[in-house]
Amino acid sequence: MTLSIETEQHPLKDWVPETRTLLVGGAEVQPEGESWDVFNPATEAVIGTVAGASSRQVDDAVAAARTAFPAWAALSGEERSRHIHRLADVLEAAADRLLPSIINEVGTPIALAEYLQVKMAVDEHLRWAAEAAKQERIQHLGGYDKPHPTMSDVVHQPVGVVAAITGYNYPLNLAVFKFGAALAAGCTVVLLPSPRTPLTTLFMGDLIREAGLPDGVMNVIIGGADVGQQLSSHPGVDKVSFTGSDGVGAKIMAQAAVNLTDVTLELGGKSPTLVLPGVDVQQIAVEMHLRWARNGGQGCAALARILVHDALYDEFLEAGASAFDQMVVGDPWDRATNVGPMIRPDHQARVRGFIDGSVAEGGRKLLEVKKPLPEKGWFVNPVLLGGLPHSARAVQEEIFGPVAVIVPFKDTDEAIRLANDTPYGLAANVWCGEDLAEGRRVAEQIRAGTVWINGGGAMRPDAPFGGYGRSGVGRELGEWGVQEYLEAKHIQWRV
Repeated sequence: MTLSIETEQHPLKDWVPETRTLLVGGAEVQPEGESWDVFNPATEAVIGTVAGASSRQVDDAVAAARTAFPAWAALSGEERSRHIHRLADVLEAAADRLLPSIINEVGTPIALAEYLQVKMAVDEHLRWAAEAAKQERIQHLGGYDKPHPTMSDVVHQPVGVVAAITGYNYPLNLAVFKFGAALAAGCTVVLLPSPRTPLTTLFMGDLIREAGLPDGVMNVIIGGADVGQQLSSHPGVDKVSFTGSDGVGAKIMAQAAVNLTDVTLELGGKSPTLVLPGVDVQQIAVEMHLRWARNGGQGCAALARILVHDALYDEFLEAGASAFDQMVVGDPWDRATNVGPMIRPDHQARVRGFIDGSVAEGGRKLLEVKKPLPEKGWFVNPVLLGGLPHSARAVQEEIFGPVAVIVPFKDTDEAIRLANDTPYGLAANVWCGEDLAEGRRVAEQIRAGTVWINGGGAMRPDAPFGGYGRSGVGRELGEWGVQEYLEAKHIQWRV
């Protein structure tokens, strides 16, 4: 089935989910924790009030997942695959509601959200996970004759109960990346979204019930830092998977360490894009700028650290200037818009602080959007900063907004050194033109979990995603992502 969303005049433009109940053990549960407002970042309007789980309800969700685990793990891969495909069917049928839910609580422009926020998650990644559930993962090691003849197999068994904690910027995608692989492996899940964007995830609780997953296999709760801490340090949780900032990731890792619980962490990035000598910058400059600015720059793999060869620097700036004329900041429901709002006013202030601080340090705004911003909404006009040393804060730290920095380099060895000169290593891109051999040589020297050459392509569901250094621990997606939720067991017998 191919997911289809009618958006030319979306009939549910103002729709937000009405679901305010948690999903625990297959039942709708009224939350007992503290309440808070959820905002539309493009209008600043309150679009819902939600309440989080109490401490007891966190325990109940983990207990429900623990109770459901033996039966779910015992199902054949084919049976789990059918359940996951059924869930994908239900999500596809709800696409006309998932889309406005995400746009109205995240602010992603509709022209981007259709694919990046909905279709990619369901049509590609969740379907891939459903098929991955069928895979046979026994490895036959063969014979070994010391001190006497034996044979060995390695079997892979589900780790158990998974705490899946997601970031605000891609609420459906990030959830699917985690629970798709976990369910395929035979694990059960407690899903906890960012408190900034809980509505889509609560709505998913309804869809999970509609899909008929066995009770307790998927549980949905919401809450703030206290709920996150209780879940990540819970003795009934066997694996924690988290997407968010490296600062919070470090806290999650410490909390999980109390029980020596394994973690997968997909964290921040300061991803470079290298423009090597001989590249036709007239062909690539506009595309590069439009890419880092999408979703308001709120993407962990945004290629917002631009390294350009000295000889191409001035031409690159001139060639890319028209991109800022094409950047439209404003109403996410306007198809002309390609840069949406920051998620909250505190984050808007943080992003602006990077811009103002860079100028105060001697940096310059080389290119920027100067059109007036909407009166309402937490928007920031995109800007390209230059004149900063590579040690500057804006060059080294993840901004998570529509702000890029450009740094010249003298030769390719220096470009590689600069590319690797941050604490992060999530993604990178190498522009090399027709010299693919040189692009491949450079790509292999960059310490990042994903390296594109000449722009690469879409995020493949069968390829690993994750990073080096402060960009995380472990991998999501592909067989590598499924393996994060499996334990390897060696079985050896005498011949």
